[in-house]
Amino acid sequence: MAKTAIAYKEKMKELSMLSLICSCFYPEPRNISTYTYDDMEVKQINKRASGQAFELILKPPSPVSEAPRTLASPKKKDVSLEDIQAKLEAAEERRKLQEAQILKQLAEKREHEREVLQKALEENNNFSKMAEEKLTFKMEQIKENREAYLASVLERLQEKERHAAEVRRNKELHEELFG
Repeated sequence: MAKTAIAYKEKMKELSMLSLICSCFYPEPRNISTYTYDDMEVKQINKRASGQAFELILKPPSPVSEAPRTLASPKKKDVSLEDIQAKLEAAEERRKLQEAQILKQLAEKREHEREVLQKALEENNNFSKMAEEKLTFKMEQIKENREAYLASVLERLQEKERHAAEVRRNKELHEELFG
């Protein structure tokens, strides 16, 4: 069954190529309703609105087409124990080389990560120092501002006391003179 399907596919390829070549030689359509190719017969059925229609009749396959087609496999050369041993040693060397490369890459990656971590720690310490300096500076400014405010309040209070003392003295003088 599989051989018949394969033969059918091959014939269909040949048919389409053959009809293309024939159409080059015979530009006008021919009124032959049956075509025969080796073990296949193609009959043209009445035309339909969608295009042409054909009926394919497959004949029993010929003995030539049934002959098994086997490709000659390349002959294997005899492999000696030394060849196998050499290949195994070469494979082991490649494996060791790959392992060494991977270990080297991992070591480089760890070193890079260590450097990145060290840099991050340094930046963090620098940021902490800078933040502490800014905080200390602001606290000093606040302290200076508070002291300046207290000094100005104290000065105003002393001014008011001087003014009140002057007012009292003037009142006493006024009472002595008029009173």
